[in-house]
Amino acid sequence: MTSSVPAVQVQRTDGPSPRAVLLDMDGTLVDTEGFWWSAESEVFAELGHVLGEEHRQVVIGGPMTRSVAHLIAVTGVRQTFDELSVLINGRFTELIGRGVPLMPGARRLLTELAAHQVPTALVSASHRHIIDIVLRSLGPENFALSVAGDEVTHTKPHPEPYLTAAAGLGADPADCVVVEDTLTGVASAEAAGCRVVAVPSLVPISAAPGRTVVTSLEQVDLTFLRSVMAPAT
Repeated sequence: MTSSVPAVQVQRTDGPSPRAVLLDMDGTLVDTEGFWWSAESEVFAELGHVLGEEHRQVVIGGPMTRSVAHLIAVTGVRQTFDELSVLINGRFTELIGRGVPLMPGARRLLTELAAHQVPTALVSASHRHIIDIVLRSLGPENFALSVAGDEVTHTKPHPEPYLTAAAGLGADPADCVVVEDTLTGVASAEAAGCRVVAVPSLVPISAAPGRTVVTSLEQVDLTFLRSVMAPAT
């Protein structure tokens, strides 16, 4: 099988590498937000309600509780929250099963980290069955472990997901770099004591001590991650 990913030249760069790199999934490595909107739109259309674009701006990027509650309120459907959640999750699972697009720079970054043997973990609020499907597109071999939202007691913005990932890799959180796209994920990583690279997808994120903001994963490589780990001068 021929790969479309260019070979990575392994070479030394100055400065210590992160002990581990912990990466969010949705919106960071893969573009799944459109799939959620498609799933919601299709389910509600089958129930006799066409969702306008104005509702997309309300529900996209938000938790299922907020999204479904809003759609129930504006459409007046008879189905309960639990019933709709099952329908939407089922449709979303069908859609992503056909493959999901990676964010620009994601494949190259994962390939480089693997070439330099930097341990990586996938840390997501999505449930295990969703992560396992998306890993088919990301390549499970690119991650030493993954942490799902239904495998922790407290999900993001609580620090537990990132503390769990760091512990699973035998790393001090202070020696880890987290790559995130939302304020919720950034809050989780910072509460765990990790350095953060934020790649905002839907809502702007400001730079802060211990937090670096970039516009795309295409700006992130191992040299960049080493600069993030460098002590402030």
